[in-house]
Amino acid sequence: MKLFSFQSAAALAFAAQSVNVAEAKNGFDVFKYVDPLIGTSNGGHVFPGATLPFGMAKAVADINDPDEKEGGFASGDSDITGFSHMHDSGTGGAPSLGNFPLFPQSGCPGDDINNCFFTKTDRASQRMNNTVEAHPGYFAITLNTSIHTEMTVSNHTALYRLTFPKNAVNAQNVTLPNSPLILFDLTDLPDSRINGSMAVDGKTGRITGSGTFNPSFGLGTYDLHFCADFSGAKIRDTGVFTNNRGGSNPKSVKIVPNGNSPPVPAGAWTQFEQSPNDQILVRVGVSFMSPDQACHNAEKEVPDFGFNKLLKSAEDVWREKLSVIEVDATGVSDELQTVFWSGTYRAMISPQDYTGENPLWKSDEPYYDSYYCIWDSFRSIHPLITLLDPHSQTLMVRSLIDVYRHEGKLPDCRMSLCKGFTQGGSNADVVLADSFLKNITDDVDWATGYEAVVSDAEDEPLDWSVEGRGGLTSWKTLGYIPTDDFDPYGGGPFTRSISRTVEYAYNDFCIAEMAKGLGNMADAEKYLQRSDNWKNMYKADQTSFVSNTTDYPNSTVDSGFVGFLQPRYLNGTFGFQDPSLCSPLYNFTSCYLNADGHETYEGSSWMYTFYVPQDMATIVTTLGGPSKFVERLSYLHTSGLLYIGDEQAFLPVFQFHYGARPALSAYFSHFYIPSQFNTSTSGIAGNDDSGAMGSFTTLSMMGLWPVPGQDVYLITPPYFPEVSVTNGKTGKKATVRNIGFDPSYEAIYIQSATLNGKPYTKSWITHSFWLEGGVLELTLGKNESSWGTADADLPPSSSTSWSSS
Repeated sequence: MKLFSFQSAAALAFAAQSVNVAEAKNGFDVFKYVDPLIGTSNGGHVFPGATLPFGMAKAVADINDPDEKEGGFASGDSDITGFSHMHDSGTGGAPSLGNFPLFPQSGCPGDDINNCFFTKTDRASQRMNNTVEAHPGYFAITLNTSIHTEMTVSNHTALYRLTFPKNAVNAQNVTLPNSPLILFDLTDLPDSRINGSMAVDGKTGRITGSGTFNPSFGLGTYDLHFCADFSGAKIRDTGVFTNNRGGSNPKSVKIVPNGNSPPVPAGAWTQFEQSPNDQILVRVGVSFMSPDQACHNAEKEVPDFGFNKLLKSAEDVWREKLSVIEVDATGVSDELQTVFWSGTYRAMISPQDYTGENPLWKSDEPYYDSYYCIWDSFRSIHPLITLLDPHSQTLMVRSLIDVYRHEGKLPDCRMSLCKGFTQGGSNADVVLADSFLKNITDDVDWATGYEAVVSDAEDEPLDWSVEGRGGLTSWKTLGYIPTDDFDPYGGGPFTRSISRTVEYAYNDFCIAEMAKGLGNMADAEKYLQRSDNWKNMYKADQTSFVSNTTDYPNSTVDSGFVGFLQPRYLNGTFGFQDPSLCSPLYNFTSCYLNADGHETYEGSSWMYTFYVPQDMATIVTTLGGPSKFVERLSYLHTSGLLYIGDEQAFLPVFQFHYGARPALSAYFSHFYIPSQFNTSTSGIAGNDDSGAMGSFTTLSMMGLWPVPGQDVYLITPPYFPEVSVTNGKTGKKATVRNIGFDPSYEAIYIQSATLNGKPYTKSWITHSFWLEGGVLELTLGKNESSWGTADADLPPSSSTSWSSS
């Protein structure tokens, strides 16, 4: 066997790091390495505000940039239009939530209420440079009005501390009376409000409201409610506003649909006498149930308006949540440590715990929301949560099963109590199988869970654009989704036939694993057989010419590779889709959900041809054997065909293991980190999709990549001398230790390994390592070795490792 060295690329990756390295020290403070502002520009759409892990209340400043406001706030120079209390993080598509923003003003010019600014357009204010501060549980910013706003949260309540200037002037340099006015706006980030109402109590200043809004990536509407109270100054006056006019009477306003787009501005306000210490605290409870429950949430969770106390509580929760990981970071740059810990933090922002806040059905089960989307999150977010926080993953699994009980299908995407659009297969099946195989058992009704995944495989819903699968008759009879499918049984976008076929095949494999684990071998064999259906869209003689590759930027050349997934018709004949279509090399953005006629989703046939996680042994053989497979997979990464900013690109980084080249998985992990993932505000490759990019960096840097839906972790060296995880279910500690760690990352190739002191030659390991604890030691070198390359040491495949026992 010929061995290779890849020192040059590893050295290049090291040169991209900060030269300032940090020695591991006692008194480690994880917050030093958590930067919530990573990914808040260039379309990252990260929510950088105050939140608890998986919390419902999420407070941050909202901006008016239509391309960057999905997470509420973005770095840059866009104006601030308010501060709102619920957000999602990293989403694509339309903005979501951002309901009922508050906005403070030091006073109204001339002390006339109608000289204050009420609409988003009128009140939009620039931020003062270098005043943004963000860390777990806290966000702060100063407006050019010199009003400094800080915020922290509990589960369902946001607490704001507003500090007003003593001698405020407006943009026209007119002195303002020291009589602060705080308004609440009956709107949301996408201006989707359909109807709503708001009222203010003339004695206490309490403002309550309700509204009906649209979800950002789904069907239907949702109702949300809030309750705001104030502390720190005497009430001077109260009232409501519509359009750009305000008045002290009446004390309530109600808005109904009237055809306006955006909706007519409306809301309520409370005005104060001068605060003795120039500060006013605003407590905002939120609820999907009622304004009364929003008030109850706030009064229960934040009874005394104690900002510092609440902040410390939020910080303590975050420190505890992150403390399950221990890292020896000796010699590792601050840059890489920040990438690692910030990614871990972002992976714990969503899904969000809405337990007790679901008006759709009564249940004693937990309820989680904001799955944006399971098509994204099954690949890395849920495997990471299973690893670091099995209790939360257990609650999420129970919630998914309860959605099935009450709505008849598992969700593939869900937000704001609404059904979100299905992007590919029924990938909640993968989440359930992954959890089932990894001992997520506490109070989980796996009988109903299995019933749910079988429903996905067998019963086509009337609207498979938001749940389940379409084309099931063809799937069962033909073994693929035809491009010209005849499907009178349900409706959805009749596109994506290639990507849906390979995803359905893997979904069925995951069901087979669950069936096997539950002792249902007849089902196991049936779904195992269906998992081979990807073969029916493989066209062995399909060539690929590519343009503008890394090596040939101004030419069209034969890639040299033959055999790709292609569209196929009902009559069994093949159609044609250029294998490079929807890659960065050719019409990159033309395969989105609403695209007309394309047969892959957010990626090319080049990429989807590798998506056979259930049987990589067969795809390796199909593509020409290990050597040709590795050559093709390398070409995918180095030619410019692959965009690492979409989640389907994650697994191909590590699929070299199946071609008996685990060293190349390590190499390409460093190929992308830190070149595509760094500490800048644009330091993620794509939008974060609720933490998917963050979970990619965390898992890659920990060194054991999970194959989602299987009890398999592919071993590569961690980016640290040592990484340990204490399992929240068993309390056992598992440690991955590098022997001969090289902070220049030239020695990133495993020469040998031991597990608990005994030689270990397999290139993969199971979840039992994380559950039972132990020490996996990896001896590293600068050249590829033969470790993990023997046939017996390759990761399992259904065609070689499936057993009826």
